[in-house]
Amino acid sequence: MEATKTTTHSKSQLWAKKSISKLIAETSDEPGSGQEGTLKRTLSSTNLIALGIGAIIGAGLFVRTAAAAGGHAGPGVTISFAIAAFACALAGLCYAEFASMIPIAGSAYTYSYTTMGEFIAWIIGWDLVLEYALGAATVSIGWSQYLNALFYDFFKFHIPYQWCHSPFQVSDGLGMYAGEAGVHGIINLPAVFILLMLSLLLIRGTQESATFNNVIVIVKVSIVLLIIGCAWKYINPANHVPYLIPADAGTATLSTGQVHNYADPLNHGWLGVLRGAGIVFFAFIGFDAVSTAAQEAKNPQKDMPVGILVSLAICTALYILFSHVLTGIAPYKDFIAQGGEASVVYAITHYMPGYEWLASMVTVAILAGFSSVILVMLLGQTRVFYTMSKDGLVPAVFSKLHPKYKTPYRSQWVFFVFVSLFAAFIPDSVVGDMTSIGTLFAFVLVCIGIMILRKTDPNLPRPFKTPLYMIVCPLGAIVCLSMILSLGWENWTRLIVWMGIGLLVYFAYGRYHSKLRS
Repeated sequence: MEATKTTTHSKSQLWAKKSISKLIAETSDEPGSGQEGTLKRTLSSTNLIALGIGAIIGAGLFVRTAAAAGGHAGPGVTISFAIAAFACALAGLCYAEFASMIPIAGSAYTYSYTTMGEFIAWIIGWDLVLEYALGAATVSIGWSQYLNALFYDFFKFHIPYQWCHSPFQVSDGLGMYAGEAGVHGIINLPAVFILLMLSLLLIRGTQESATFNNVIVIVKVSIVLLIIGCAWKYINPANHVPYLIPADAGTATLSTGQVHNYADPLNHGWLGVLRGAGIVFFAFIGFDAVSTAAQEAKNPQKDMPVGILVSLAICTALYILFSHVLTGIAPYKDFIAQGGEASVVYAITHYMPGYEWLASMVTVAILAGFSSVILVMLLGQTRVFYTMSKDGLVPAVFSKLHPKYKTPYRSQWVFFVFVSLFAAFIPDSVVGDMTSIGTLFAFVLVCIGIMILRKTDPNLPRPFKTPLYMIVCPLGAIVCLSMILSLGWENWTRLIVWMGIGLLVYFAYGRYHSKLRS
């Protein structure tokens, strides 16, 4: 196909780049293709904003807030959220510029292909599996846990331990599984169930999936606003004094009997706030998934920047208000002393008498939040591999579109199986942090990519331009790199192993089937 050809490159060249004009030409319908064609443009700016909110607001709001406040930042966790949001905003501005001028599925993979060449594009495309596929697996495991908790709270019924845990997990005989110590898990069936339901929805169509996501977003945002509104009158100003934890804040005894030392430099003052920012950053993961739907946006040049930046702004405002209320109704040490489990429910039941019903709604909000996060992660993953397949770097099965719904249905089934294997048989602790390191790596390359493209193609039409890009881009890359360095050697080891597998796939298949170099 002529649209996919550029200047001839030898197979030894790893840095071949795709021109933006060729990329855009490839999104036009192919006459006589029947099943191939292109993705349908059905998403409005409202849909894109909802996709962003759906990906961002998950359990992170209800879990990360208390963890950062109790362990490190105290009431200053609101500042932690502001710092994390600033880092995401820097990357978000770069994403918005790319998405407006390259309105094509693929996100950071596509952007890297135009600025840094095929090899780097492959690396980031393979890396995005960590963010989207493993992210969906991790969240589906959490969905399973909260569904079980909901059954137990409302109906005093729980799913047998064997059928909602991985083979690597053993019951401790506590809580709803009292008297069942030593029971081994077999398979996490609820996690597979939610993945199946959402995969079927995505196969049915992007517009239908967006409508479902819009409903879920309304539900969980309404509950968040309800918590903020109801809890505001219970704020005790004394819990916000001092706003920055002093050096002599002492200790807190956990429910397990362990002692948490607030005299540690990382657990008070500005260092505690910065450490808290590293924790709550993970609550923002997902806004970049909006860019993977660029090829399905009705007016991508206008709507993509709106979808990315507005969803990020809305979630930041909700996060800061929520953290202010949460640390106002309960002393920050309570969140570490009670062990970090269901901290929001704990605060409501202990400091808001008469609002026990609201605590139950938190579980509903978390389930809704998990569902929309999984939906957007699965959507993002298949769209990245759709673009990689159109480029020839992965097999054609990933770009095969449904004859009626025009969705990459075979790719959806492949990733359902892949993600389900992790969700069913691997504990969430093994794959959780890999999502974060994959996301940050993508952010770094997008920030660098804007700087490169401004120099190599300054006259390219840019419906949205990153302001002060010589400050925003390098600062965004530095901030994200610093967060990567804090993730520990275990995650670096897993990243290296995963990338090693990716390089084998590229050199064994991708470089020989690349349409750019054919």
